[in-house]
Amino acid sequence: MTKYFYLFLLFFTAITLQAQIHEIGVFLGGSNYVGDVGSTTYIDPNEPAFGILYKWNKSPRHSYRFSYTQSTLSANDSDSKEGSRKQRGFQFKNSVKELSAGLEFNFFDFNLHDSRNKVTPYVYSGVSYFRYDELYVDLSGQTQKDKSASSFAIPMIVGIKSNITPHFILGIEAGARYTLIDNLDGSNPKNENLKPLQFGNINNNDWYVFTGLTLTYTFGNKPCYCQD
Repeated sequence: MTKYFYLFLLFFTAITLQAQIHEIGVFLGGSNYVGDVGSTTYIDPNEPAFGILYKWNKSPRHSYRFSYTQSTLSANDSDSKEGSRKQRGFQFKNSVKELSAGLEFNFFDFNLHDSRNKVTPYVYSGVSYFRYDELYVDLSGQTQKDKSASSFAIPMIVGIKSNITPHFILGIEAGARYTLIDNLDGSNPKNENLKPLQFGNINNNDWYVFTGLTLTYTFGNKPCYCQD
């Protein structure tokens, strides 16, 4: 987690100096990749994923959300339903470390100072910055690392959550990330010297998905939820 974890903590410390209702917690689940290698199923976690998250609740309907999540992405053509991929037989592993910031919207009022049990579906979107490895597939069919790189993605998360105790909120969510690159799998390397090794559809960018549980602890002064 190294420097990304410390950046998250510094940001969290700065935010909590202001009086509002806060949540801090963890994400535990799995990840999967969708692109030019392996299965094309969008929710099919095959590697563990974990992270930390912070929410600054501005009203019972919306909150600012910040998170750090990391996982390994892997795929194997043998898991695909497409005969051409099975015959090709490529596979890869890549590491992803993601920082994300955006807005979470609740479909129903979720007033954390109401002692009654509440349940609401929610959606989240914003922008994600992630680190990954630039890969390529050599002439023998083996995936190799070229260098480390970074890019941006658009997260699209849907979930449902409930306050299981006065201070703890449990949620389950699935979040697809549409990346601005096409080389999490080694199919479209940026290195000009490796361009002859391209394969697959180079006009479609890659996706990765985090699916799992969130558990957050709530604290802070009671907000008035009034207009600024």
